[in-house]
Amino acid sequence: ARAEVRRRAAPAGQTAGAGGGPGRIRLVDSRAAERYRGEVEPLDPVAGHIPGAVNLPWTEILDAHGRLKPRAALAEQFAAIGPDGDAVVYCGSGVTACANLLAMDEAGLSGPRLYPGSWSDWCSYPDSPVATGPEEGRKT
Repeated sequence: ARAEVRRRAAPAGQTAGAGGGPGRIRLVDSRAAERYRGEVEPLDPVAGHIPGAVNLPWTEILDAHGRLKPRAALAEQFAAIGPDGDAVVYCGSGVTACANLLAMDEAGLSGPRLYPGSWSDWCSYPDSPVATGPEEGRKT
């Protein structure tokens, strides 16, 4: 899984949500924003995110009552990754990313996949690039 992510991810400096061209994937980091930015990492030895990933925390798919948001709201939320379903979703270990996969399915996206090893796998290789800070063009 890591090899495919490395081969097909959007190049450094190009956000995953911007498309990336034919054969490129859009990486979606489902962790909390502070973990994505690399400000805190409670589990893994390296903090940050896979370069080019967009941050769509899984908790943002829920309404104020802890239920899945309506389909239209989810579709709007996931519009950043595009309609073609060429997304690979990850989190810390591959568990909470599944919530985003469920929400993507509910929103009508077909084809998003899970990076099973997620951040724990990615950061375990010394040659894996790591990004920190907010998404390019985003202030949060």
